[in-house]
Amino acid sequence: MQLQVMNSPFNQEQTELLNRLLPTLTETQSLWLSGYLAAVQSSSLQAAPAVEERRAPAAVPSIPKEVTILFGSQTGNAQNLAKKAGKTLEEKGFQVTVSSMSDFKPNNLKKVKNLLIVVSTHGEGDPPDNALTFHEFIHGKRAPKLEDFRFSVLALGDSSYEFFCQTGKDFDKRLEELGGTRIAPRIDCDLDFDEPAAEWVEAVLSGLSEGESSSQSPSAASVSAAAPAESVYSRSNPFRAEVLENINLNGRGSNKETRHLEISLEGSGLTYQPGDSLGVYPENDPELVDLLLTEMNWDPEETVRVKDETVSLKEALTAHFEITVLTKPLVEKAAKFSGNDELHQLVSNSTQLKAYIDGRDLIDLVRDFKPWNSTAQEFISILRKMPARLYSISSSFEANPDEVHLTIGAVRYDAHGRERKGVCSILCAERLQPGDTLPVFIQHNENFKLPENPDTPIIMVGPGTGIAPFRSFMQEREESGADGKTWLFFGDQHFVTDFLYQTEWQKWLKDGVLSKLDIAFSRDGDEKVYVQHRMQENSRELFQWLQEGAAVYVCGDEKNMAHDVHNTLIDIIEKEGGMSREQAAEYLAEMQKNKRYQRDVY
Repeated sequence: MQLQVMNSPFNQEQTELLNRLLPTLTETQSLWLSGYLAAVQSSSLQAAPAVEERRAPAAVPSIPKEVTILFGSQTGNAQNLAKKAGKTLEEKGFQVTVSSMSDFKPNNLKKVKNLLIVVSTHGEGDPPDNALTFHEFIHGKRAPKLEDFRFSVLALGDSSYEFFCQTGKDFDKRLEELGGTRIAPRIDCDLDFDEPAAEWVEAVLSGLSEGESSSQSPSAASVSAAAPAESVYSRSNPFRAEVLENINLNGRGSNKETRHLEISLEGSGLTYQPGDSLGVYPENDPELVDLLLTEMNWDPEETVRVKDETVSLKEALTAHFEITVLTKPLVEKAAKFSGNDELHQLVSNSTQLKAYIDGRDLIDLVRDFKPWNSTAQEFISILRKMPARLYSISSSFEANPDEVHLTIGAVRYDAHGRERKGVCSILCAERLQPGDTLPVFIQHNENFKLPENPDTPIIMVGPGTGIAPFRSFMQEREESGADGKTWLFFGDQHFVTDFLYQTEWQKWLKDGVLSKLDIAFSRDGDEKVYVQHRMQENSRELFQWLQEGAAVYVCGDEKNMAHDVHNTLIDIIEKEGGMSREQAAEYLAEMQKNKRYQRDVY
């Protein structure tokens, strides 16, 4: 709507200025401006009570100062962002409650007036484990109608997956259906989430400031999504850590290559607990970078801008951008630089595009759809920032001060006529030597932690590199002298070549730090045997441990192993507990709610 002198309190010059300005504002800017004007009006009214009495302005609705932030997090990213957002809001005068969705009583939702949700999407569009119950409640018949209720959602995801940020989208849509209004629009974050998360917090603060009668209104310059970090080193400022050891854990003749890395944290101030992960920023394979430069006929020494610095094109492609994964957004953006009709037809067909990007990388794209009409600077501007790789830490800080250990399986496979390699795993397997350095940070994960009571029995299920956090668990329990029983289910292909950390597990078993060990090597017999089969064989004793209060931990592949182990646990509870299938599933869900069933799956 156009302002006019006749329908507003402004003169002709003011009206013309406003009509030029208002249409150019983004939604975030509009929200901020409205909050700013409300605060200015409030200040002037408080400073001049006589004017207030004469003018008798209409009362501005008061926005509650209480804010609830719920997070659903698998690896800890959503949880960390939720906590940082909470600190920022507290600094602005809000009363903030930050909680995991699993710890929040769903029936209390109707008491909440301002709700912020920070949630990741796991697997193929699924909620994280600690968001399952709340997600089910919100989408069920018991969900209340939400009146005088405001909300906003920050969604985390990975655009290389089909159902990008789906859980966040689900919450956003459902809360609106239940009657809520948005404090600020939902923001969907890819792997590089720091900047969009900061924008979301800024928008939320602006939205919350509408109607506030305090002087707490934020300015764009003063708002930040991040509170002061515990250490100077973080995801956005990684520590350059020296590699102390890099050895192959598999024996000669193995089909696998699993690297054991020992990395120095000396001088970093970084600490961690069992269950945490180490984030590593890798570099692309130099051969792959050279191949891309050749295909595009680019000069490796051409200078390009990457954010606020100028680097060579080769360095940008090596260290700053992801070139081994194709995503739907990337192909759509790349199509703008191509006159190739086949590419435009591919982009217009979602089914064909999904099939094309599976297993292909940037080299495939630039080869398949020549010619390209862009400068190197224009092309790299559409690439995704190099994401960090998260690895479960396989050491205890108490047992190894100023060190962190990793257990990384080398990824190699053939697809579409070319050999493919994991970016970080092959860097570690083929190019990383003791004395080299890696940019690293600690990713705390409160969703995969040892029980607070050291007497609590624990059951660990971790085939392959899933063994990593359990080595950390055992080192920690040995160091602390914990008395709780421990049981490990481990599996791999061959006993002789693939029993990772075999001597350590046997020593822990001998010393009583490990109470029970069951192993499954799938290629050693006529029939393939996996960890879930060993669990079934020990179903009676395993259920007895559960009845005694044991906590169950699962680490490894989500699609196959973790899914099979989950169903096996339900089978065992159903059989040994004399329950129906539904009752057994509820038993396991209750364990999960009470943090007695935790998963670190990928």
